[in-house]
Amino acid sequence: MTRYFKMHEKQLRIRYIRVLEKFFTRTVSLLKLEDFDKELFKKRTLKNFEDIKRVKAIELNSKYYTQLLNYINQVLYFIDNHSETFEEERETLLKEANLLQKERNKNSYKKDKHKNSKFDDGY
Repeated sequence: MTRYFKMHEKQLRIRYIRVLEKFFTRTVSLLKLEDFDKELFKKRTLKNFEDIKRVKAIELNSKYYTQLLNYINQVLYFIDNHSETFEEERETLLKEANLLQKERNKNSYKKDKHKNSKFDDGY
């Protein structure tokens, strides 16, 4: 019974993470459009947010996921409270998205400083 419960918990967590990341990628792609339309952005973002509402929220402890949740909240805040042109908000959201992607990818880009001196086979 506990094994099933743990598996179910993992599935819920993975589903929640996938929905959050899907929202993030959709939002960023809308922001990067050359012919950016504020009304279209608002409409699609709210539609994409419906997916998040449908999934049970799980507590996520990693720095990346905490920042992702903060980003999503920031997007929703800017949808409700924005300037006339939405340009400043767009720039801010794109910059935050870039920092968030850097946070996600930073583990895969670690460089060993002294890579050659690590292995000495004696020859």
